[in-house]
Amino acid sequence: MAVADSKIRQLLQPVVEALGCELWGIDLQSGAKTKLLRVFIDKDNDNDLIGIEDCERVSRQASSILDVEDVINGEYILEVSSPGMDRPLYELGHYEKYIGEDISLKLRFPFEGRRNFKGRLTGVDGDEIILVAADHEFLFPVEGIEKANVVPRF
Repeated sequence: MAVADSKIRQLLQPVVEALGCELWGIDLQSGAKTKLLRVFIDKDNDNDLIGIEDCERVSRQASSILDVEDVINGEYILEVSSPGMDRPLYELGHYEKYIGEDISLKLRFPFEGRRNFKGRLTGVDGDEIILVAADHEFLFPVEGIEKANVVPRF
């Protein structure tokens, strides 16, 4: 996690939790002129779904805090949403929650000549995930994963 992401997470975590939500993840992307800050929120209870009202409340509070603390240099756009069906996985706990599901991931550096993998998440071992893809088992350290998403089942 980048330093800016970590600082933003520290600022927003208590606010999001006070509003009855869970801070699932943060994605800060730099564009040509402006930055895009995506804040993903979820509910602790799997039976509760994130609604537009939740996103609005978190967006208002997050915007106020980010403006006061000035942690993002320059202009930025703030988006607050549910992680969705193809939810991104950021932390070890996220991977543990989705053992048995199909995921797609992109590594920071190539492994065996490739960076993109798709397969079944079969476990977590220490700080590594176990992925079975094309009848091969791979162990990837979480910090070596640039991006990972759950592959939705329909």
